[in-house]
Amino acid sequence: MPADAPTILATSIGFSSRNRSQLDWAPGPIFPYAFELARTSGRPKLCYIGTATGDAATYISAFYGAFADHDVTTSHLALFTMPNMENVRAHLLSQDVIWVGGGSTANLLAVWRVHGLDRILRECWESGVVLGGVSAGSLCWHESGTTDSFGPELAAITNGLAFLPYSNCAHYDSEVRRRPVFHELIGNGTIGAGYATEDGVGIHYRGTEFVEAVADRADVYGYRVERGDDGTVTETTITPRQL
Repeated sequence: MPADAPTILATSIGFSSRNRSQLDWAPGPIFPYAFELARTSGRPKLCYIGTATGDAATYISAFYGAFADHDVTTSHLALFTMPNMENVRAHLLSQDVIWVGGGSTANLLAVWRVHGLDRILRECWESGVVLGGVSAGSLCWHESGTTDSFGPELAAITNGLAFLPYSNCAHYDSEVRRRPVFHELIGNGTIGAGYATEDGVGIHYRGTEFVEAVADRADVYGYRVERGDDGTVTETTITPRQL
């Protein structure tokens, strides 16, 4: 059964590490949570999309390695140098969860639109396939946010898929410029109000409504950030539920 409403998990939660090498990934608790939201019965189907890193083979291999000893049916969609499957739409619509990796949000959005993936993913979302991801895989579902897609200095991105009518900022605590730039862009009206996540935190949206923040560790937080009528920016802390 699909999720009972359009569902997005927008996170700063990556894969866990088995501590044997940098890309020796292990699936963290965000994945069972996603499968639960997708109301999977039996073996869940999970598709990884790594467009934001140019479909780098190392990350795709790490994804498969993470789930090698789990009861999950895994697949990946690659768009470089051409789609790796004949019917992208049918495959994605058949999934329980689609997980989007981090990297360049700007490049991801451009490539997706060339291939019509923006429309396909909206159809998936509306059909109850749970959409999730980390970093670029969080920002992409929103209207706008902060990105390093254009260089080391953070900049605004304002052409997100806009499934969610908010701005978004990942890595709120681990990259020193994320918080002040997010505040600045909201304060000057470049982007609208939105949500930020510290590393280890994700936000669950049902339709376009905030449901809860979740975390894969203790002492990390989410935030609602918005601009007042006088132009000042306020930040409201959201304490997540630890998975």
